[in-house]
Amino acid sequence: MIALPFMYGYVVAVMGLGRSGLATAKALVTNGADVWAWDDSEDARARAAAADIPLVNLYEANWLEPVTLVISPGIPHRHPQPHPVATLAKEAGVEVICDVELLGRAQPDAKYIGITGTNGKSTTTAAIGHVLNMARRRLEVGGNIGRPVMELEPMQPDGFYALELSSYQLELTLSITFDIAVLLNITPDHLERHGGLEGYVDAKRNIFRRQTAPRTAIVGIDDEICRGIWQELVNQGDQVIWPVSGRGRAPGGVYAEKGMLWDETAGERVPALPLFELPQLPGEHNWQNAAAAYAACKAAAVDPAIVAASLRSFPGLSHRQEKVAEIAGITFINDSKATNADAAGKALGCYERIYWIAGGRPKEGGLAGLEPLYGRVKQAFLIGEAAHDFARGLEGRVKTKISQDLDTAVRDAFAAAQRETGEGAVVLLSPACASFDQFKDFEERGDAFKAIVKALRDEEAR
Repeated sequence: MIALPFMYGYVVAVMGLGRSGLATAKALVTNGADVWAWDDSEDARARAAAADIPLVNLYEANWLEPVTLVISPGIPHRHPQPHPVATLAKEAGVEVICDVELLGRAQPDAKYIGITGTNGKSTTTAAIGHVLNMARRRLEVGGNIGRPVMELEPMQPDGFYALELSSYQLELTLSITFDIAVLLNITPDHLERHGGLEGYVDAKRNIFRRQTAPRTAIVGIDDEICRGIWQELVNQGDQVIWPVSGRGRAPGGVYAEKGMLWDETAGERVPALPLFELPQLPGEHNWQNAAAAYAACKAAAVDPAIVAASLRSFPGLSHRQEKVAEIAGITFINDSKATNADAAGKALGCYERIYWIAGGRPKEGGLAGLEPLYGRVKQAFLIGEAAHDFARGLEGRVKTKISQDLDTAVRDAFAAAQRETGEGAVVLLSPACASFDQFKDFEERGDAFKAIVKALRDEEAR
């Protein structure tokens, strides 16, 4: 647990008591803060009470007393409509921060690697963590992945925190200047929370705040927005800047080209790693993730040979193009983490004969941008709230079936693949939607997919 002695005796409000909020409240209580904790969910409040966390109704509290509001990043504090508790805090002049900001204040001497982007940040963060662990570096991994940051261990000045950071977290984190900052990509997402695309881009750009050499900025240049940010940083010349790409040459950086990962960070083009040795990271988007992880670990002074060897043994992450099983020559891929069209497009681009399971709670833009990939899809099996809208959008382009729920969709897709294509086909769960209409989160959706596939495999083996 992170020590917060500087909060001793102060009144600190905590709004949102999910995993990170509960961990924050516990750390503050342990360190002698006067904690006022609240959540709009009665169940969450009950869990906090059972953990001896003091509850105070923040809608009715005297806001002249707290010095800080630690708010869960998922709770809006600006757009589209500020949460009433955030408004009360701001009107009283109380600072509004998240738990990552507390970590930065508590551990100012540690080294920080920050990873953000619309897609790929979990895979890249996990890959960086894997390499640094293999290199025997002192390291804790957290943020938007794994454990809440208040549950991490304190680091000495030679230790690293590798933090996956959402746009929500970045706009609430002011104290950390990242030693190594990674921006993978930006495509429209969460726009309502940032007042539009410009606000979303500004939140992502915060990862480079106050960076000066020898701190390193690692920037994906495979999308137009990030290329613009990379050029801005180059023009300013404040920090070391390494571009990364999964599509072709990134001069002075790390990139995938003709089946090889290349390293030009030292001014000379050096082959780093054959990409066929990374089957757990398929497709251009994952090659960019591998390039970013390689660059970040090299910036952390890990020998490039160790970086390459460690990436070979990186197992990948659950729910990100995770191969679940092969049944009767048909491969089942769990890509439940693909909660928007851009992420789903990355998976669609990796396979040739796809029986696609899509749908859930739709996001702004729906399936826009995926049209060039429809030729790879033999049939789409649509679930959840988006099913009928997606069916209308795919009409005349892709054969569709409204399966409505995941169990039905998996079985429908398997039957169609057996009937129409057979060996070499892929049943791909890549929903392009949030999961909240039918599941708690994308992990629960992916786990359900894996359980259904296991049941199918057992049935086929009888």
